[in-house]
Amino acid sequence: MTAKATELKLDIERIGSVSAILTQPDNARACYVLAHGAGADMRHAFMDKIAAGLANRSIATFRFNFPYMEKKQGRPDQPAVAHATIGAAVEEAARLCPGVPLVAGGKSFGGRMTSQAQSKAPLPGVKGLAFLGFPLHADNKPSTERAEHLARVDIPMLFLQGTRDRLADLATLKPVIAGLGPKAKLHEVAGGDHSFAVLRKSGRSNDEALAEVLDTLAAWIDELA
Repeated sequence: MTAKATELKLDIERIGSVSAILTQPDNARACYVLAHGAGADMRHAFMDKIAAGLANRSIATFRFNFPYMEKKQGRPDQPAVAHATIGAAVEEAARLCPGVPLVAGGKSFGGRMTSQAQSKAPLPGVKGLAFLGFPLHADNKPSTERAEHLARVDIPMLFLQGTRDRLADLATLKPVIAGLGPKAKLHEVAGGDHSFAVLRKSGRSNDEALAEVLDTLAAWIDELA
């Protein structure tokens, strides 16, 4: 699949501009607005693999940096800044991919900030939210406070979670997702950690586990469309 990667600048009202990348395959059938995690920017190898893998499945991605990452600051932005950035990214993705269904979400922190933004005000044109490892709680400290806002999200949600994810104890996460009703779906990646890496003894490679994630995400996007 041929895909074009375009380097862009994303303008955020009253905040500034950040770097962004649109990866657009020929005849893309959807676009995923993909936010990065707290500790790595949009160019991290994980983000590259997600963008390339979705391009091979005829799905475009719009990646962007949050302002703190653009400025190489250690502390993540305040939620209001992250929400504004996500809103600007959704608007730009819609402009660059007219007529194409939009989904939004991302890796860990980026996915959680996207769901928070959606819970406060619907992201225009976004049909669903997909989380690549929702960070339900701090490392190995199960709690549900970070999920309380999800009840105010009224569009479909897909949770892609590794069964070894120390930031999302499945015994704690499953009741949360069940409580959201049919709008929420959980896909467990057997043996996967927070980035879906698997142990060698699992009998499969990290690339195979990531392919499962990508296939599941692509199929879910098709269902939405």
